[in-house]
Amino acid sequence: MDCGEHGPYGLAATPAPVPDSAAAVFWRNRATGLFDRIPLPAAFCTADGTILRANPALAAEWGRLAGSLRGHSALDLFHMDARDQLRSIAEAIRLHRRSRYPVAVHWITADGIERRGDVSVDLVDDTSTDEPNLLVIVRVAEEEPRSPATAAATLDDTEARILALTAGGATAAQTASAVGLTADGVNYHLKQLSRRWNVSGKAALVARAYVEGILAPDVWPPVPVPHT
Repeated sequence: MDCGEHGPYGLAATPAPVPDSAAAVFWRNRATGLFDRIPLPAAFCTADGTILRANPALAAEWGRLAGSLRGHSALDLFHMDARDQLRSIAEAIRLHRRSRYPVAVHWITADGIERRGDVSVDLVDDTSTDEPNLLVIVRVAEEEPRSPATAAATLDDTEARILALTAGGATAAQTASAVGLTADGVNYHLKQLSRRWNVSGKAALVARAYVEGILAPDVWPPVPVPHT
């Protein structure tokens, strides 16, 4: 039956509402602007932790622009204090449990300072079939800046010996033989120290070790400063 502009029984059909695209764009821009001005580090992520959008406060922790973090994994930025929490969160996401999940984390800033805090993970997608997106907000714990003496105390004897041997020109294989590790193990320690101090290359790493008071300044071949 052709009802034309009328519904069944001759009643006028109610037209479907037309979405107001201009209003949608306006409110989307408002929400984006508010998100970017949140003083707490925050990011929207996919269910697997891939960053869709980070705010400037989060990017500033690593000396980056917010847009450069898109596509990176949030799991590469933070180190969880308890890895078993990740399994609990993954299961909650799978079941679409709409709760807030706090996670204790630590990370190294662009200034080479280790910071700690809590990350809260919230599900922000209302669908029941698709994987939800996540809102990740970081609450940074207040800490006093670390002095060189404190930085030296955080290194173990093996790391200090690796730095001393590297400063003296030893290869990874030579260093490995001296400290009882494999060459891969030595490179792993050097990489971790580079990330901790936010430096690139062995020369910068050695220079930072002297600045931090790890290596004795007036001894050759280089040796670690004795613990007091």
